[in-house]
Amino acid sequence: MNQPDLIAQLQQGDEQAFTKLVEEWQDMVYNTALGIVQNEEDADDITQEVFIQVYQSISSFKGISKFSTWLYRITVSKALDHEKKKKRKKRFGFVQSLFNNQDEEILLPAVFDHPGVELEKKEKARELFNVLKNIPDKQRIAFTLHKLEGKSHQEVAEIMNTTLFAVESLISRAKANLKKELIKYYGTLKDTI
Repeated sequence: MNQPDLIAQLQQGDEQAFTKLVEEWQDMVYNTALGIVQNEEDADDITQEVFIQVYQSISSFKGISKFSTWLYRITVSKALDHEKKKKRKKRFGFVQSLFNNQDEEILLPAVFDHPGVELEKKEKARELFNVLKNIPDKQRIAFTLHKLEGKSHQEVAEIMNTTLFAVESLISRAKANLKKELIKYYGTLKDTI
């Protein structure tokens, strides 16, 4: 079944079409979410939220952009929302601990096991992803979509709803910021990013 037919069936409420859609796109959604939040459980939760959103709002999909672009936008948005909620929760927990004399939450380093990264490169990827959290969201999203998801600059621009020039600039600044941060771990860096 081709994509337009699948979308049409979804818009008519066909549950089998929804199952096919999930089977076809769940890996992409999960990998994108994992690249942003760097936590498997969170990526699972986000994946579920994305498909709930798709089911609820498929009727608003007009086909102006490609379906994959629309799905990436939802995924990125849900992942960023998830991170914002987590940060608010941590801040609230910290403030609450000040007033209630409770122990502060222990933060563990991110567990990183992205399926797109080869086993022998996982340790370096773990460091990269820990540092990725320190750069601005737009830079991180552009870098993740381009480097991890293999999207072209033009595709990233469509997903982020911005210009090609802006994406090139975001990726360039992301690389520069990542190099600065990674130098702290490795001393000097060759052009590996």
